[in-house]
Amino acid sequence: MSIKNLSVSILFLFICCTMNAQQYLDPEYIKVTNERATKIVAKLALSNTEKEKVVTNIIAQQSRDLSKIQDERDAEIAKVKISALAKEKQNVSIEKLKAKADKSIAKLHKSYLKKLGTQLNADKITEVKDGMTYGVLPITYAGYQDMLPNLTKEQKEYIYKNLVEAREHAIDGGSSKEKHGWFGKYKGRINNYLSAQGYDLNKESTDWHARTAAREKDKSKK
Repeated sequence: MSIKNLSVSILFLFICCTMNAQQYLDPEYIKVTNERATKIVAKLALSNTEKEKVVTNIIAQQSRDLSKIQDERDAEIAKVKISALAKEKQNVSIEKLKAKADKSIAKLHKSYLKKLGTQLNADKITEVKDGMTYGVLPITYAGYQDMLPNLTKEQKEYIYKNLVEAREHAIDGGSSKEKHGWFGKYKGRINNYLSAQGYDLNKESTDWHARTAAREKDKSKK
């Protein structure tokens, strides 16, 4: 590696580490996590100011704790990528860093739900999970039922079960893209299942969009 390239790499690493180290302490970042948590809690309609405050703090802190783990992982991965290690050894190190972070996230996930459980019942915790994942589960589940009105009970259960699993992963996502990515992965699994069940999803989707457009047209006439 040339002196010039080495200098650029060191500068890049310094910038990445500095940004990661400052994020969890940045007042603006803390404000954003508090605001997001407040919006989620507002929809719970708890009618208890003290409980609202406690739950808001739990959700906001979870976001910051997740970010800390993920940012520290990414900073370490950045170090490995500009190191003198051979590519194969870099890949091994990166996988170990990811596995270590995943273990920490799984532990944090369990602790988070336990904390929520001290303040909320199961239904309210579900609402929190939907709030953290932009309501993708209920929207997607309703969409499948609207698109395929003849789904059997077993098929509905399969779809719902997979969307619940997707949401459980998605609440630990560090970005909107990552959260939606989890649902995309599980929707692929659901679609494969439905295709094996005999559904022509391309045709069903086309027909569904036509029905939806017709409904919207009828609404506009009223």
